[in-house]
Amino acid sequence: MPTLNLKIAPLQNPERYQQLAQALTALTAELLGKRPAVTAVIIDDLPAAQWYVAGIDVQRPTAMLEISVTQGTNTPAEKAAFVRAAYEELERQLAHGGRLEEASYVIVRELPATDWGYGGRTQRERAQAREQEALSLRA
Repeated sequence: MPTLNLKIAPLQNPERYQQLAQALTALTAELLGKRPAVTAVIIDDLPAAQWYVAGIDVQRPTAMLEISVTQGTNTPAEKAAFVRAAYEELERQLAHGGRLEEASYVIVRELPATDWGYGGRTQRERAQAREQEALSLRA
């Protein structure tokens, strides 16, 4: 049930948003083992004149991607692979053969299972329900 928040500059078109959402959802499933059915991608784009690096408006395409996952569900190697692949995908789609602004970021945030959820239930509640079901099946 990860959520991905992507901020990009410069402005893109709706077709690009869908391509980005599909690619990031696929990478999240492939590299982090997350279910696409509960993966949300939110894209905000900004005019380049509203994004600054070193106090200067950006001269190349830029991005900041933050993904939130449940704490302890991915290894450091999996997270590193995701950061690398997501950056490469953003650069491929946004820089069109060029480079992203160097200060473009991919951030993996881990949240305790008690602190977030979907469908009105925390991740901890879901885990507890699975544990109870497993115990019932063994009995």
